[in-house]
Amino acid sequence: MGTRSYVVTGKGNRESMNSAPHGAGREYSRNAARKRFTQDQLREAMRGIEFRDTAAFLDEIPAAYKDIDVVMQDARDLVDVRRTLRQIVNVKGD
Repeated sequence: MGTRSYVVTGKGNRESMNSAPHGAGREYSRNAARKRFTQDQLREAMRGIEFRDTAAFLDEIPAAYKDIDVVMQDARDLVDVRRTLRQIVNVKGD
C-alpha cells in the first residue's frame, strides 16, 4: 500500500515452474497487524502518499508485509527488474 512496485520480466526458471513472487507477502496477519500498529503509524508510513485515512486500512500498513526490496533481491534468479514504481496514491474501498 505504501511501498514500491516493480515491473519485471520473468527469466523462465524451470526450477520455479516459470513462476515468481507476485507480492511481498504478509509479515503479520491482518488481526496481528491491527493489534500491533496504530493509526498514527499508518499515517507516518503513508506520508507523501494520498490515501483514505481510516482505521479500516490499518491491517494494510506497509510494516505488516515483508520488505519488498528483500523479496525482489531473493527473486533475482527468477526475474529481471524493468521498472521500479513509486506510489503516489492508494485507492481502496472499505
